[in-house]
Amino acid sequence: MKLKNILLTSVLALATAAPALAQSKTWTADNGNGTFTNPLFYDEFSDPDIIRVGDDYYLAGTTMHTVPGLVILHSKDLVNWENVSYCFDRYTFDDPAFSLKDGKEIYGQGIWAPCIRHHNGTFYLYSNVNGKGLQCFTSQDIRGPWKHHNMEGRIYDLSVLFDDDGKIYAIHGYGTVMCTELKPDMSGPIEGTERVIIEEGNVVGEGHHVYKVNGMYYILSADYAPNGKMTCARAKHIHGPYEVCVVSASETYGYHPGHMTQFRGRIPNDGDPIQITPPDKNAVACTNIHQGGMVQLPNGEWWAVSMLDFHSIGRTVGLSPITWIDGWPYFGLEGNPGRSPRTWLKPNTGANVEPHGPYERNENFDGRTLGRVWQWNHNPDDKMWSLKKGALRLNTMPAPQLMWARNTLTQRVIGPTSTTTVELNVAHLKDGDVAGLGNINVPCSWAGIVKDGKATTLRWFDQYKNDTIDMPVSLKDGRIWLRFEGDFDNDRGHYAYSLDGADFYPLGKDILLGYQLITFQGSRMSLFAFNTKGRNGGYALFDNFTVEEPQADRSGNIPFGKTVRLVNLATDRPMVATRHGHLYDSRPNDKGAAAQFRVIDKGQGQVVLQNVDGRYVFIAGQGLMSDVRLTKDESKAERFMWQDLLQNECMLLSMNKHLYVGKDPLNGNPYSCDFKGADPARKNGAVFRWEEIK
Repeated sequence: MKLKNILLTSVLALATAAPALAQSKTWTADNGNGTFTNPLFYDEFSDPDIIRVGDDYYLAGTTMHTVPGLVILHSKDLVNWENVSYCFDRYTFDDPAFSLKDGKEIYGQGIWAPCIRHHNGTFYLYSNVNGKGLQCFTSQDIRGPWKHHNMEGRIYDLSVLFDDDGKIYAIHGYGTVMCTELKPDMSGPIEGTERVIIEEGNVVGEGHHVYKVNGMYYILSADYAPNGKMTCARAKHIHGPYEVCVVSASETYGYHPGHMTQFRGRIPNDGDPIQITPPDKNAVACTNIHQGGMVQLPNGEWWAVSMLDFHSIGRTVGLSPITWIDGWPYFGLEGNPGRSPRTWLKPNTGANVEPHGPYERNENFDGRTLGRVWQWNHNPDDKMWSLKKGALRLNTMPAPQLMWARNTLTQRVIGPTSTTTVELNVAHLKDGDVAGLGNINVPCSWAGIVKDGKATTLRWFDQYKNDTIDMPVSLKDGRIWLRFEGDFDNDRGHYAYSLDGADFYPLGKDILLGYQLITFQGSRMSLFAFNTKGRNGGYALFDNFTVEEPQADRSGNIPFGKTVRLVNLATDRPMVATRHGHLYDSRPNDKGAAAQFRVIDKGQGQVVLQNVDGRYVFIAGQGLMSDVRLTKDESKAERFMWQDLLQNECMLLSMNKHLYVGKDPLNGNPYSCDFKGADPARKNGAVFRWEEIK
């Protein structure tokens, strides 16, 4: 059977939904001063693919087992994005696994790695569904409705090129790269056209993105052996021969891998052994840029989007300028190819866009449809949920635990820290019913109300240790407020509850959050209701869902106009201006004049550093050791693009060299400006902690 070829409920919400709760400030990459800071989104967006149509940019991403499926974002400036469409509302394959029925599921499967294209007035979106083959969706309007074509065939993780001669090529495969022609009516691949175009052994991976630029064929690929990097293959003919070059490597923006969940099998039952291994803070793994596409602006600039693994948040997206060198599209800037700045000047699209996030996360459920940010964990049973009288009603159905609960409504967590709160009414629960706020992940966790006979119990549960904490509660009008506070950069979270919506109390223990390749999704906050006694029960009512992001406001993250110490994270010693004329380090607690620098705002995120003795920092020569110098001549002062790494940590990117100021922690050399970027642990000498001197 085909997926529904209809305009999505979530899209129709544009015209029919009542206003949601006022959105608290949310993460946006736009700094409001002509610059942006990666990641583009501080929530999950996997396998990004991008196109430009006129002055509009469209970004498609993976949705796996959740529905609506295949998300599409729109932007005018490549920095500020809005969710405008999904390609389908529900999976309608005749298979109970897509609906969490009969003990079957599609966690870590579903639909993934999309390719979005536009040709002759039609949008095309290609993707694979596990066990069902290649799928294509077409529409003349990016907002839909979308027509579904089940192309079948074993072609996945693909990219598509509409060539000048009218042929349509699909590039696919891992290591050994294949090229297959597609039928123009999207009914399937053309038999007998599959060819190997790149043999195994050429460091080419998967997740291909194919382009034709000035008559040359380019294939961007993600290679994971032994860790993530971007490679590019190029040839004069679609079938090769290809030469291959690495165009991005080691760019993690100063992030190391997160805690990793290890589990044998599919989805763990409560009590099954689960391991979470601590991160190697020096490792790159897949926290660096890998898998993504590129796009050309009308002015000729090229930019790339690519994903990176971001702790328990999952996979998110970075935006990189592209510098062409000898015909290769290197991610990064001239003088520092292969490394991308975390903060840089916005793409010159000519658009003037008010900074905003892609989603409205807060929800009062007063509308006739759900907001766009929501997705169901597998297909829901639409007869067992509703929006009534300003609340979300979830009827309970049999399930042994949260991961098997049907009609579980989810949205991605957002980092680096956020607090999610929901009001829950349990007056209509029946014996065996459970309802609450949970984190869909492996392992999962939740806080909620359990109804056992006439007894009402507040329960905290952590699947990692199969740990349960119960406490009896008496609820006025059946209402309770549940909260989850997540520190996703550090893979930690904890629950709280309130009996009046004002005063909250901790519930249970700290939760360790893992990154995992079992569901292939990051943490998701979830509203759930199920029955543990094998029957349909009562129902739960959810209202006033809010997400607060305390670190979303970054306006004070650059200490413009302040006097600061810059303490190197590698040595824990402050940078000081020496009488000899260069920069060195001093005692750890030195707060003297030599360690004090004024941060002078030069606009667009750029600063000049001036020691309190009046001398300015400048870069001499090639920026080698002792070339980070001091001068009384303000006109020679170096402009640095301040790289905000949050939590008062930063790097200094030379606007002239496109390299970073740093000091090797081992060899005793003075400061130089020849560092390519941060290492995952932020201990290579290029990362500072700034402390205001008052």
